[in-house]
Amino acid sequence: MEWRAITIVGLTALLAGCIGSPEPPRGKPGRGTAAAITQTPQGRACLASLGQARASFTPLADQYYGAGCSTLGSVRLAALQGDDGRLDIANLGPVTCPVAAALQGWARFGVDRAARQILGSPLVRIETMGSYSCRNVAGTNRLSAHATANAVDVAAFRLADGRRIAIAADWNASSPQIRAFLRTVRDSACKRFGTVLTPDYNAAHRDHLHLEPGGLKPFCR
Repeated sequence: MEWRAITIVGLTALLAGCIGSPEPPRGKPGRGTAAAITQTPQGRACLASLGQARASFTPLADQYYGAGCSTLGSVRLAALQGDDGRLDIANLGPVTCPVAAALQGWARFGVDRAARQILGSPLVRIETMGSYSCRNVAGTNRLSAHATANAVDVAAFRLADGRRIAIAADWNASSPQIRAFLRTVRDSACKRFGTVLTPDYNAAHRDHLHLEPGGLKPFCR
């Protein structure tokens, strides 16, 4: 059962009936706690915020996968909400609720509005390269934010007029409008996420935007 616009008053009554189970990410999961996110004030507030934003989502059971990898306090997003309706999101696995909330705000107020204003067509879908993945940051022994479902890699945007704006093909496009759209999208992401990595950062990010929340020192490049 997906959650849509949910009031704070109705939240507690709906928790028991709206709990879903995640599709198992790679690796053998440890024992999980069913939708533990619903047991904390912060978790309930985050879910309520997503509901009020009219995102479609399912709270997931906490899972531990070993080697420091886990999906805790996570949800599965089925769709986001734009100014005029549903925004599809493709190839997205579990994400923590704060990531989901940041994605919802960015999709509506950053990407969709930029697409309308700069390219003359609304957004209909965000294509990702996934979220959870039990791995280290490339070239280091440090776990990636993906290992805790705390990051998303965005590859492309599909518009209502049929255009597909891809990071790999269009980051340095000849069209000034497309370049302006992608820089506006990046700048908006930098206001909502603690770390934003683009093709300007290094070759490993030539085909996507890496988005992750928080951090004492925001980094956007």
